[in-house]
Amino acid sequence: MSAATVTPSNEPARKAGKRTILDIRAAKRTGEKFVYMSVPDYTSARWAEMAGVDVAVVGDSLAMVAHGHASTIPATMDMMILHAGAVRRGAPDTFVLGCMPYQSYNTIDRALTNATRFMQDALCDAVKPQGGKSQAHILRALVDAGIPTASHIGLTPHTIANFGGFKIQGRTAEAAMKILEDALAIEDAGCFMLEFEAVPAPIAKLISEQLTIPTIGIGAGAGCDGQILLAYDLLGVFTDFKPKFTKRYANLTEVAVTGIRKYVEEVKAVAFPDDEHSYRVDQAEYEKFQTLVERRKHV
Repeated sequence: MSAATVTPSNEPARKAGKRTILDIRAAKRTGEKFVYMSVPDYTSARWAEMAGVDVAVVGDSLAMVAHGHASTIPATMDMMILHAGAVRRGAPDTFVLGCMPYQSYNTIDRALTNATRFMQDALCDAVKPQGGKSQAHILRALVDAGIPTASHIGLTPHTIANFGGFKIQGRTAEAAMKILEDALAIEDAGCFMLEFEAVPAPIAKLISEQLTIPTIGIGAGAGCDGQILLAYDLLGVFTDFKPKFTKRYANLTEVAVTGIRKYVEEVKAVAFPDDEHSYRVDQAEYEKFQTLVERRKHV
């Protein structure tokens, strides 16, 4: 490979064109591993598109990483639409999946209204509520309305209280069967994809093999058809805690704090701003201004 054909690391490395529902579905057949990343803002969406991420997910985890809440429960539709719009502007050529927040899809009418907001107001490409068998009627209604829909099973953050916290799901045969039934219900409802969270890798792999729609995993092993991590987790931006399934690919917090500390030091020492970072004025105009200032003192 010649030097002329090497793509610089700071330049976009995407395939031509935005990925589609058909591309995502085809992954089950082709074996292509799709890369999803949860992004909360314009800048991280820009990074995702430049790096070649297939699907930018606007996850309600942004209630935690961007707003400082202890869980995803406080996320609201207004909050999600605001962030989803920013992500769409940051990644105009990337498939954007909007995650429906807590209690935004507890009835068919409410689900349709709020999913429509994701599609019309934020220009998302698809939506993702949570739940399987018990939510199948909601998922089917969204699909029947022409809204591309995915779902999320295993550890579902919206029902975290029922699990007694963030705990692995599907560790017994009976619990794994429930996840399988949920997955089949999601497929039967017409969803184009589903997400497993915090499910033992062999369980997620075996369930994935029973499905005709692709699966993505977060803490569910390599047997899924794709993977998702939070941008702020994998980049070391959010450091309040680190889930077991998160791999750190960078430590931006360390870089950021080092830079900010240097800024503080230079301001305190009057080393910043210097001439290089200051605007100049024509000397004659400055002297004229000085004269005007002196005159004003004597008025």
